[in-house]
This record gives sequence, C-alpha cells and structure tokens, in this order.
Amino acid sequence: MATLKEILTRRPVAATIRLTVPAGAAKPAPPVGPALGQYRLNLMAFCKDFNARTQKYKPESPMAVTITAFTDNTFEFTVKSPSVTWYLKKAAGIESGSGRAGHVMVSTITVKHVYEIAKIKQSDPYCQYMSLESISKSIIGTANSMGIKVQKELD
Repeated sequence: MATLKEILTRRPVAATIRLTVPAGAAKPAPPVGPALGQYRLNLMAFCKDFNARTQKYKPESPMAVTITAFTDNTFEFTVKSPSVTWYLKKAAGIESGSGRAGHVMVSTITVKHVYEIAKIKQSDPYCQYMSLESISKSIIGTANSMGIKVQKELD
C-alpha cells in the first residue's frame, strides 16, 4: 500500500509513450521528436539521457523505451534490451523468420546461443526476478515459432 505522503506527492501522468529507438542514436528527429514534442517534453534532455544509458549496447540495436510524461512537462523513462526475436535473427544470421513455422526450418542455433540471450534479457526490468531456465524456455519457444531449430551443438 502507498502511504499518504506518496499519494499526495504523485504527479499526474499526461501520457505513456512507447518507442523503439536505435541504441545510442536518439535524435530529436522522427520518431522521437513528434512523439515527445506533442507533450512539450525536453527532446535534448531525453536524447542525451537515452544515449548515455544505451552506450554499452551495439549501435543500431533496436531498444524499446517506455516514457512516462507528466503534466508538468517532466518525464521518466525505462529502457529494455532489444527483443528476443532480434537477438535470435542475429544469432541465426537470417533476415526474417519462417513463413511456415513448424513446417519449414529456416536456420539452427545452439543452446549456448539461447543461454547468452537469456543472460542479456535477465537484466530487463520485467525479467529480473525470473530464473534463467524459465527465460531460456521462453526463448526456445520464440525460436520454434520463428522456424529456428535449437540443437545441443551445431553439426
């Protein structure tokens, strides 16, 4: 339960904005500019903070960011690591998944690839309390639905 002081000091939320921005490449141009500009948020402050937080990732990695805009023109944001599908495509070396998943296998990856992706995803705010095993099972399910076969070792 929230205390009375927390309830009274809460700022009213104007909007919640979800964007996908390349790591270290946030600019006040589209798609960031129009999305934040309509809520009168400071574009340069967001771009500097976002680029500083995402400098450890490879450039051009698509980062999912959730921005909470408040009515007093301030904001908070959380950054998630790139999606599992993006990591799977990079590991398998393909552009897109299978059109007929389950029937046509596009590529294969190893369990080691899955484990590495799971370790990265464990740092996400929504996955930090999940076990590595459950994240790995989820990644294997995603790989199967994309038409990527998971093997113990590549032949």
